[in-house]
This record gives sequence, structure tokens and C-alpha cells, in this order.
Amino acid sequence: MTTKRTDSSNTDFQSLVKLLDADLAIRNGDDHAFYDQFNKIDAIKNCIVIYIDETPAACGAFKKFEENTVEIKRMYTNPNFRKRGLATTIVNELEAWAKELGYKKAVLESSLEQNEALSVYEKSGYQRIPNYGQYIGIDKSVCYEKSL
Repeated sequence: MTTKRTDSSNTDFQSLVKLLDADLAIRNGDDHAFYDQFNKIDAIKNCIVIYIDETPAACGAFKKFEENTVEIKRMYTNPNFRKRGLATTIVNELEAWAKELGYKKAVLESSLEQNEALSVYEKSGYQRIPNYGQYIGIDKSVCYEKSL
């Protein structure tokens, strides 16, 4: 396993995000267009790709949310590589990188439809919080935070 810090111009990151978006279109159904508008990847400076035998297997990113807070975005593991702890590795790597840059907290939004993701976040120490920003009042959204 190799972990690479990169940005959203990385073609392997872009390929994994395309797979993520296809999966989310199915999971989110009619609500996909709403969520999709908040998930553009142009100009994300902090992205991670995990490779298994040189094959891009998982990804994640963060972007500045508030002064001392990042928002975790675009978490995905290719189904061929699931159940190997890659999502937890991505979360840990993103948190470490954010701390190196001086951030104190991470927030994220996920869907109630993504049980696997929710489990990873909760096992990683994220606490559920009231929905923030554009997710306020969205019943399918669930938001989390963690001090770094």
C-alpha cells in the first residue's frame, strides 16, 4: 500500500471521484443533484490517494471550512478494495495533514444511506453534530466533527 498526497488535478483522484459520483447518484436518487452541487473537486489542494499494487484504490480530501476547521470531502474506496481499512487510513492521513497545517477541527457531512462511511467516521472518533450550512433541514444528511 502506498499513500500519496496530491491535489484535485491528479488523474487517479479524479477517476476515483467519478466512481464515487456514480455510486452516490444511485444511493441519493432524486436528491443527487442537490448534493452534487457541493462536491465539485476543482481546486482542492489537499487530496490523498491510496494505491494497492500501483492501482488507485481509495481517496479522500479536505478543504478549509472555517478559520481553524477543515471539511473532509470526497471519501471513496473502490469496491474491489473494501474491508481492508483503507477508509480509516485515509481519514487518519487527512487529519494528520490538516494538523500539520495548523487546523484544530474537522467536520464532514455524509448521507444516512452510507452506513459503511458512518461506521468509519464514528470509529475514528467523530461526534454527530447538528447539520451545518447547506445541510440544515436535509433529513438524509448527517454531520460530524472531531477535534484534531
